[in-house]
Amino acid sequence: MASSVASSCATALEGVDNDNPGTALDRSGHPNPVPRVTGRIRRKFPVELRDVEFLRANTDRRIKITVPGPFTMAQQAQNDYYEDEQEMVLDYAAAVNAEIKDLFAAGADIVQIDEPYMQARPEKARKYGLRGIEAALDGVNGTTAIHICFGYAAIIHSRPQSYSFLSELARSPVQQVSIETAQSNLDCAVLEELPGKTIILGTLDLSDMTIEKPETVAARIRRALPYVPSEQIVVAPDCGLKYLPRDIAYQKMCTMVEGTRIVRREFAAA
Repeated sequence: MASSVASSCATALEGVDNDNPGTALDRSGHPNPVPRVTGRIRRKFPVELRDVEFLRANTDRRIKITVPGPFTMAQQAQNDYYEDEQEMVLDYAAAVNAEIKDLFAAGADIVQIDEPYMQARPEKARKYGLRGIEAALDGVNGTTAIHICFGYAAIIHSRPQSYSFLSELARSPVQQVSIETAQSNLDCAVLEELPGKTIILGTLDLSDMTIEKPETVAARIRRALPYVPSEQIVVAPDCGLKYLPRDIAYQKMCTMVEGTRIVRREFAAA
């Protein structure tokens, strides 16, 4: 999740004391300064609307924007107001819902909700995380995605080979699910449990400055093909591209494109 976007969305809300931040544990167990919730969460004004308007005015291609998810924002806040954390998640969801509707109205083609803390805190996510997503997308018309990850590779160095919270997203209203597979060497058989969802498939290892070979990316794409129809795969990096030097990130992205072309040629030949 782009931390600058998450920060601006989370601190632009009514009910947040920006002058006296709180503290919360991150997914690695370290305390971090976070927004402090001192009143009921309400959206005051659009946060990312101008970004979409600017982008839409400068391209006729499909455009996508991300918003922080209600569950993750609740986990990255110090709650000094709500007796029930689920109520806080649903108020965050109402704010996200209004933001998403404005973004689609401004011309966004895809809006992605970033929810990394569903993986980090799966038990809470099962209790009320999905309710937050449903509330955030209530009445929304447009293509929506959800991103769930193991944390930025530059910060969280160890990766399990399976998600603690993923198949549950089959019940969510989003059409697309964004995951990591490269650094974790994910067993892609789990994707069979997300029928009908488009999979945004992470194929670049962002913990390693080495530029992958196109065939390496192609092999990572092929791992998903037994479980997801090719037309439902969108090839992408893993999470955390922003921590790489610009030239390394660019070269990795070029390799990702070449690896995708290898697999497309294989399908064309078949």
